[in-house]
Amino acid sequence: MGNFIKNSKSLFKIIGGNILLGIAYSKWMKPRGIINGGVTSLAMIVNKVTDVNILYLTSGITILLLFASFFFLGRQNLIRSIVSSVCYNIFFSFFYTLPIRIEINLPVDFILATIFIAVGYYCCLSENSSTVGMDVIALVIHKKNPKIAIAKAIRLLNYTVLAFGLLTYGLISVVIGIIFSYFQSLLLHYLLKQKENKDLNKKERGDSNVR
Repeated sequence: MGNFIKNSKSLFKIIGGNILLGIAYSKWMKPRGIINGGVTSLAMIVNKVTDVNILYLTSGITILLLFASFFFLGRQNLIRSIVSSVCYNIFFSFFYTLPIRIEINLPVDFILATIFIAVGYYCCLSENSSTVGMDVIALVIHKKNPKIAIAKAIRLLNYTVLAFGLLTYGLISVVIGIIFSYFQSLLLHYLLKQKENKDLNKKERGDSNVR
């Protein structure tokens, strides 16, 4: 019963995180043309060049990353990442096609998207899942070399994607993307560090009780 409750909480947290991601990418990032180096941003870049539907591109890249999750991160991560992937595609598609605009202005949308995406990533990563985005590759890098923080790895991967975006979106969009990626990964790192410290304190209290 305890495991069921724990797994249910994890599931709801992952779903909640993907709702935030779906809103942020479909209602702020895409309309504003903000590219931050994630899968959706990569799809936006390819869409700009090929005119292939962004929904098809996002789904195709996601499938490739699920294979990477299976081979490098294990069964539990894969299962939770599949749930995360399905949720993200459902929520992104739903909010993307929903005829409601929620943009305010660029600075406000920038801040809201930063918070939504950082918290969305955190909800997934903190539950041994992924958003099936660049965080899959970042998790693999962190697994191979724990000294490299997940958020830092995500930031560097985002910068790599942004370099390709320079050819299609121009300097201003890329500069905005770099700034966005920096602050988003900074907030994500803070959230993950807080959880790590909380788990460490809990473990230390448990060890002291045993003694």
